[in-house]
Amino acid sequence: MTDVAGVRGADGEIIRQMTVGEASKLIEDGVATGGMIPKLQTAMAAVRDGVEAVVILDGRRPHAMLVELFTEHGAGTLVKAS
Repeated sequence: MTDVAGVRGADGEIIRQMTVGEASKLIEDGVATGGMIPKLQTAMAAVRDGVEAVVILDGRRPHAMLVELFTEHGAGTLVKAS
């Protein structure tokens, strides 16, 4: 959980789902900056170590965890292996 809506792409829009490779590229290209870099690095490390997926989730949003679990689009950015 964090204090942002999710990972933003170069266009400023929230990315709902990405792979570890795409997350790495966002860092390399300078799209992900500041505090998002360690969030993505931690998510990528967890997935590489065998976690199925990680969600960077906006903790400011009411019921964010429920929205993530029980809706099709979720409430943040899902980082997965492929």
